[in-house]
Amino acid sequence: MTALRLLQRMKRDWMHTGRRPSGLCGAALLVAARMHKFRRSVKDVISVVKVCHTTLRKRLTEFEDTPTSQLTIDEFMRVDLEQECDPPSFTAGQHKAKMQQVWLVPQSDTCASWKPFTPRRSQRWRKMQTVSIYLFSKSVLFSF
Repeated sequence: MTALRLLQRMKRDWMHTGRRPSGLCGAALLVAARMHKFRRSVKDVISVVKVCHTTLRKRLTEFEDTPTSQLTIDEFMRVDLEQECDPPSFTAGQHKAKMQQVWLVPQSDTCASWKPFTPRRSQRWRKMQTVSIYLFSKSVLFSF
């Protein structure tokens, strides 16, 4: 029952759009099993739903970015959130556009608008690298 509620919530958060359902089912099964303290490994779930390890990891990461993932188990069972999230592809596009604004990207096709690194841009670059390293370490440390 919990896996079905998770799938319903994933659909409301637009995670199902343009994707095969087996990846979402695998993510929902793994999360539901761990919510109820069943010891199921990623390999167990992958062998049942027949998806790649990276697909399952992506779906779990996308679910982690939703407000539903911040709820406790009791809150998840009692509360039905009214808000919906944007599709993951849309938020990825927004993130990409924001990164292009922060990084050194010419505004036109001419090389005249390109400016070399300045101390401020170098500082931004270091900050973005730190954020990227943090996000990578967070995904690596995500328990499977």
